[in-house]
Amino acid sequence: MLCNSLRSRVRTGLFTALVAVVTLSAVTACGTDQSSGPSGSRDGTLSFAIQGVPNSFDPAQLIEGQTPYVWASIFDTLLYLDDDGKLQPNAAESWEISDDARTVTLHLRAGMTFTSGAPVNAAAVKATMERTKATPGTMQGWLKRVDTIETPDDRTIVLKLSRPDAGLLPALAMGPGVIGDPATMDQDRTALNPVGSGPYTLNTAETVNGTTYVLNRRDDHWNAQAYPFRTIKVRVIADRTAALNALQAGELNAGSVEATHLDRVKASGFTLTPVEGSSLVSLVIADRKGEQVPALADIRVRQAINMAFDRAKIVQQIAHGAGTPTVQTFNPKGPAYDPALEQEYPFDVERAKRLLTEAGYPDGFSVTMPETVYAKTFAPTVTQSLAAIGITVTWESVPLQQAAAAIASQRFPMVLAIDGTAPFPRDLQGFAPEHSRNPFHTTEPELTALGERYNRELDPQRADELAKQINAFTVRHAWDAPLFFITQNWVTKGGVEYIATGPRGLNSVRQFDIAK
Repeated sequence: MLCNSLRSRVRTGLFTALVAVVTLSAVTACGTDQSSGPSGSRDGTLSFAIQGVPNSFDPAQLIEGQTPYVWASIFDTLLYLDDDGKLQPNAAESWEISDDARTVTLHLRAGMTFTSGAPVNAAAVKATMERTKATPGTMQGWLKRVDTIETPDDRTIVLKLSRPDAGLLPALAMGPGVIGDPATMDQDRTALNPVGSGPYTLNTAETVNGTTYVLNRRDDHWNAQAYPFRTIKVRVIADRTAALNALQAGELNAGSVEATHLDRVKASGFTLTPVEGSSLVSLVIADRKGEQVPALADIRVRQAINMAFDRAKIVQQIAHGAGTPTVQTFNPKGPAYDPALEQEYPFDVERAKRLLTEAGYPDGFSVTMPETVYAKTFAPTVTQSLAAIGITVTWESVPLQQAAAAIASQRFPMVLAIDGTAPFPRDLQGFAPEHSRNPFHTTEPELTALGERYNRELDPQRADELAKQINAFTVRHAWDAPLFFITQNWVTKGGVEYIATGPRGLNSVRQFDIAK
């Protein structure tokens, strides 16, 4: 089964930015490269800001969200998710999957090199994957079902799976699909200045770690035509007002801004591109087994939490209308999303209190949550909403760079998260017991069975039906308390155009083009 028919359910319908965050194609099917580049000059500079400092560029320690704007420019990934959420070739020019969905074979394109001049080959892919599998981090869980990695020749990688995994191929278009240089991956330099095979190299003379990252295009890259800007400048600006000022001062030519500032930036000559459903704000109920907070093991308690939030009011007051209330986790542009489910949890404080009483918690209970930079905007609203039904929240400050490790440590029974929406089934893996978004490793037999059926199902129509059943289960069993989908407002100027409005899976500089 070749890649066009393979898992064709990965088709058009893990922390990014929101209101408090500044920021949150190119290959055709099965081995055919994009032959025509973007219009206009290819000597320009793209300059924008992210809010958080990249934690590391080590392939085994990558995090997603905003940091891929840098590391996905330095590294190639095996596959690529286009703007419709469809899998496309990248470093792997084609792939096949066995009829039992337990063997994935990838074929690397010829002629790729690392910036060191060393060839990109199957041995490099194997070394990177095996190192990621053996190294604790957010990437590790995505490769959990990869049992063995075989390299019958320099351009072929055979992944033997312990069980079918429909999320594996989309993951290979993200951090788990990065290819590192085996000769340098274990060196200290890898964290700050890795050797990659991607379309850009880090300009170490102009880069100031934690402040500014300058990337220079490799014109000898196999897919250089897909990258229209010669230079990329990514600045770290934590304060959104400072980022807005930088946009208006001409220091940046792209960025995402709050809805309240749109008139101001448009008057300055910026072009607006709204992206609906770009991210999800959600209260992740991580301790569904009740190990730290026994109350959370009761479905009635989790349902009460869902009823505690006036989602429409939150969208208006916090996002200034730039969003859509939701009780669903899955991408609104994907096959799992079901509009009918939006009626499951109306805002109802009294009903929520009754559910807590029925569950044996008439006086409520207490929880501790991590106050990351993303959570700060929402902390007062979450505290007030849960207090109204008897749940007391204590916030513990956690730096952004430590957030992933803190959540995985099982210290926090609930977490306020802002996740970039991803094409299904990429977002399904967040419910897997081995995934970092499920730190207490919760399982439920019915959900597990649905997921395994989906992993084995190769017929797109039946797969879509299973996707909706999975979504319905997670909503009705209140595994989380989603709040709203974010509409991200990108503004650009100076010959830059923002082109990514579909269900992309990874933030990348390929979201930008030269304005026509």
